[in-house]
Amino acid sequence: MRLKISHRTEYRYDAPLQYALQRLRLVPRGGKTQTIHSWSLKVDGAVEEARYIDHFENDTRLVSMSADATTIGVDAWGEVETFDTAGVSGEHRGFAPLWLFQHQTDLTTPGDGIRELAEAVGQGSELDRLHQLMNIIGVRVAYTTGATHAGTTAEEALKLGSGVCQDHAHVFTATARVLGFPARYISGYLMLNDTVDQAASHAWAEAHVPGLGWVAFDPSNGISPDERYVRMAVGRDYRDAMPVSGIRLGWAEEQLAVSITVEQ
Repeated sequence: MRLKISHRTEYRYDAPLQYALQRLRLVPRGGKTQTIHSWSLKVDGAVEEARYIDHFENDTRLVSMSADATTIGVDAWGEVETFDTAGVSGEHRGFAPLWLFQHQTDLTTPGDGIRELAEAVGQGSELDRLHQLMNIIGVRVAYTTGATHAGTTAEEALKLGSGVCQDHAHVFTATARVLGFPARYISGYLMLNDTVDQAASHAWAEAHVPGLGWVAFDPSNGISPDERYVRMAVGRDYRDAMPVSGIRLGWAEEQLAVSITVEQ
């Protein structure tokens, strides 16, 4: 499937900042599940300071805010051909060793809820158990916008019983690690069937299965990702793979606006 994507992120400030540095993970890379036919990244109100492939193999750009600017606009757009691989993205690559994805993070540290969830997964093959986990999360954590925030942990979302795709991915990665699987967080895009315009990117998770490599699971939709999904960045959790992150100095109030379109 060939998908056309546009993603605009705009930060507005009511006064000039002393300094701002943004890290952008908004350039997809090709692989088993996708081929990049064209991709562009444009930044207004800031200048690129560096670009590199990080230890998770994410294309990463660092931009600093221009002097006296009060707006930073980031536009990413392009066309990606995607393939249905039943969620299998292949062998492990990159500088980060596989064992790193077995270590929990602040957002995925298990508590009693995550450990109980791991115990609820029944017997079967590795794939069977991971599919069971995905389906259980879909039942126990209802998809509810506004119920959580960027800093909500997997344990908190599970206890609340509500969350969004970020929370589902965190609960999955945290529990998969308790079950003994290396697991990682994926940020990207999903073509929806009923709308082109979207207010946020999507997130899902992958677990490493012996003999198959990385296999993707999307608890928010109860499936292994297919050709409607475009991968952007990977990491141990949201903080490693978030599309835009950064620091700023100054007392200005910030307003954020995001608009995304994904269409065939």
